[in-house]
Amino acid sequence: MSGRSFEAIVIGASAGGVDALMLLLADLPAGWRIPLVALLHLPESHESRLPEVFRPRVPIDVREARDKAPVASGTLYFAAPGYHLSIERERCFSLSCEPPLHWSRPSIDVLMGSAADAYGPALAGLLLTGANEDGADGLALIHRAGGLTAVQDPDEAQVPTMPRAALARHRPDHVLPLRQLRDLLLKLDSAHAS
Repeated sequence: MSGRSFEAIVIGASAGGVDALMLLLADLPAGWRIPLVALLHLPESHESRLPEVFRPRVPIDVREARDKAPVASGTLYFAAPGYHLSIERERCFSLSCEPPLHWSRPSIDVLMGSAADAYGPALAGLLLTGANEDGADGLALIHRAGGLTAVQDPDEAQVPTMPRAALARHRPDHVLPLRQLRDLLLKLDSAHAS
């Protein structure tokens, strides 16, 4: 990781993902710079309360990703339910209504694949606990684009299906329990600052 600079981090999770993200993001420093884009599978019929839940728990700006909004540094974004979330090459968000992928809309694969195209080797992707295979192909695309990939250790995941699916697709740079993934995140932002 030495010498590498990261311009965005995408995080995917499903079942058990809120608790996992709480632990992962608990110790972010107030001066955090890299944009974080988190996608958790949520029922399409319910409005997401994730920004409200995380805003008091992390010291950076927290908001829902909006169509055509630029990806800003020092911000944690959450994908809205009912729409696929993509990142365009111009580093702005795009929402769409294509059919669900792996029974999910938004789909982690869609987000990660578009982010890999936009950021290439300057992207880091993390895949956490979850009950289906969404995110496995997207993480492999990040790997192929030269980005850094990390998967939660399936033995620790609340629901190991998603991490195991990712490990079946490619060998990520890191397979770690959540506490060590948090340490990795902090190193990514430190590398960004240097």
